[in-house]
Amino acid sequence: MFTQPEDLTDDAVVDALMHGWGLAVDDIAYAAVGFGSHHWNVVGGDVKWFVTADDLDARTQHARDTRTQVRKRLGSALSTAYTLQQRGCSYVVAPTLSRTGSVLEDINDRYVVAVYPHVDGRTGSYGHYETQAERFAVVDRLVETHAASDPVKSFAGTDDFAIPSRDRLTTALAETSSPWSTGPFAERTRSLLSRHADSLTAALDNFDDLVALVRRSGDRPVVTHGEPHRGNVIFTSEGASLIDWDTTLLAPCERDLWSLIDEDPEVAAYYSSKSGRSLNNDALRLYRLWWDLCEVSLYVTEFHAPHVASVDTETAWEGLQEHLDPSRWTEKT
Repeated sequence: MFTQPEDLTDDAVVDALMHGWGLAVDDIAYAAVGFGSHHWNVVGGDVKWFVTADDLDARTQHARDTRTQVRKRLGSALSTAYTLQQRGCSYVVAPTLSRTGSVLEDINDRYVVAVYPHVDGRTGSYGHYETQAERFAVVDRLVETHAASDPVKSFAGTDDFAIPSRDRLTTALAETSSPWSTGPFAERTRSLLSRHADSLTAALDNFDDLVALVRRSGDRPVVTHGEPHRGNVIFTSEGASLIDWDTTLLAPCERDLWSLIDEDPEVAAYYSSKSGRSLNNDALRLYRLWWDLCEVSLYVTEFHAPHVASVDTETAWEGLQEHLDPSRWTEKT
């Protein structure tokens, strides 16, 4: 995220690092990068660390979701990454275990923190890879990830194909006839949502049909990263390292491949030749559509609720306009 929460101070993070990892912090600086977790660059002695904090409330997936459930899901994802790394997948940038042997520690009842080693290398932002060689290097890492053994799989949750906050999106769709007064982006969101309500409803129905097709296919799920875009890769002298494993799940392999194939159709044949797996076109279509519907659902939910103007909400509004676009769904379904 680009804005540090007022209720999450540097001092609170420092205290959590000391209690959880015995880490004496000499310097801490909020890093306005990514869109999801909060990040800090930390120095302790001669060692650099990258620290993430997650807002459990912001990660709820439906109205009845609890902080305990969110924390468990996040812990499962990061524990899967840690186990992958320990079993020889050196490209996995996994959390450093705390003194209690956990990948996460509490800052308070709302925020949890994880600590990562600092990795020197070339980073990018969200978007397309610059070359096919970079893209194929990431596919090689995904092939290895997807081949993870049952002991690794035992830590991971399973993708249920749910669209986060879909129940809250449905509520918002039902309330577009009256003005919204929840914040600076409320009315703009209501107008955009009202204009595309029929197309969005049809896309949600199509998504449900694709889920049924993929479930019937019986494809065995594999360990997936979830978001292997350029912003989640660091290119080092040893190759491509994958970061941000917080959305790791057992899922069809297409979950990791659809966006790479959209960038370069040759990825499909390359992946199959390396993995020995054929790809399911229905699953590719499902995850393409899921990405747009997920973004729409999360952003509409944010703007239907009380909010303020900030760099983060400006970014969210841009994202909503990009993804709440029926032409994208027509092309991808």
